[in-house]
Amino acid sequence: MLIKIFAMRLFEKPKQKAIQTCLAVLLVLPAVTQAQYDYLVESGKVTITAYTGSGEVVVIPDTLNSLSVARIGSYAFYGLTNLTILTIPISVTSIGDSAFEDCDNLTNLSIGNGVINIENNAFADCSRLTCVTFGNQVGSLGVGAFSFCTSLANITIPNRVTNIGSEAFYNCTNLNIVTLETGVVSIGDGVFEQCRSLTTFTIPESITNVGDYAFEDCDNLTNLTIGNKVLNIGVDAFLDCTRLSSVILGNHVSSIGVAAFGYCTSLISITIPNSVTNIGSEAFYNCTNLKAAYFQGNALDADFFAFDGNTTTIVYYLPGRIGWGPTFSGRPTVLWNPQVQLDRATFGVRSNSFGFTITGTSNLVIAVETCTNLAKPVWSAVKTNMLTGGFSYFSDPQWTNHPGRFYRLRSVP
Repeated sequence: MLIKIFAMRLFEKPKQKAIQTCLAVLLVLPAVTQAQYDYLVESGKVTITAYTGSGEVVVIPDTLNSLSVARIGSYAFYGLTNLTILTIPISVTSIGDSAFEDCDNLTNLSIGNGVINIENNAFADCSRLTCVTFGNQVGSLGVGAFSFCTSLANITIPNRVTNIGSEAFYNCTNLNIVTLETGVVSIGDGVFEQCRSLTTFTIPESITNVGDYAFEDCDNLTNLTIGNKVLNIGVDAFLDCTRLSSVILGNHVSSIGVAAFGYCTSLISITIPNSVTNIGSEAFYNCTNLKAAYFQGNALDADFFAFDGNTTTIVYYLPGRIGWGPTFSGRPTVLWNPQVQLDRATFGVRSNSFGFTITGTSNLVIAVETCTNLAKPVWSAVKTNMLTGGFSYFSDPQWTNHPGRFYRLRSVP
């Protein structure tokens, strides 16, 4: 019988896969209204300044009077309630400020491969917009570009986009699937604020900054993974995400802003990587169910009120880390140091079961988990042990049911 002990991985981080659901809508229409436009010509290129037609389905032409249509001007289609389906041709490179704002019956939008810039509030308040197909050259989304598009359910940001402007998807209350490609380097302030249908979000490896109140009031968000290149988490970034229960911080986060996770009342535990050097005031304010904060590095600079309002939070730190005292930011600290004892008296097969003694700080609660394949591990909990008086004996009566059995220790808040 092969019996193996797998070395402990402290504060295990499960992998999550980003979900990509890009809906393509092919529209075959028997007739398209012949649109009418006001426009300006500059350097041989056309900028459309106004739409004077009455059609519900509009395919913007790529030329007017044999001149290339290069830009949709600011407010060109503003407030046109008859517009329902829109196609922007490959010739267009820029969509101006508020160009289609308040087109509140627009449902389907196809953006041509020539478009590079979508400017501020370009499609704001298009409250019935459900389907957006981006061209592959889009490089930036302006401030409030799709804000208040309350029917938009899913969106895929193409990989040429490097910056998402502030409040670009603010109050898109039905948005539940967002796929960010690897070109995005920054999520601006309030980008997904009040996107109340978001449940899971993965911030990819390319992003270095999460702006202030970026996900504030996403009160159905439950699972969050922050990529390893993120350096800063802004002020109020996840404030009032009241159902957020799982947070994985990337290993390069250095700063957690003021009230970044305030009122995340479903959060039970959080692991702070050793890259973090600063935690702002009230960063975890009133996270009333936060039982454990696991710190992987030395004691760091944290505001005294970082955990204010949390009466049950315990701060855990690892052996060999320096600067830790009996309290941290007003909360008690505990050394997290469980170890499997390999002495012959308690380690091995005893009374038809395999077992070992776990030692560590008194009253630590430790879960023992097992798997049978380290190449593709699926861990399952066997038993939870409290280290009463600093030790506990673990036994596994099911050890004979497997040709190989691996064990690990995991913290339990």
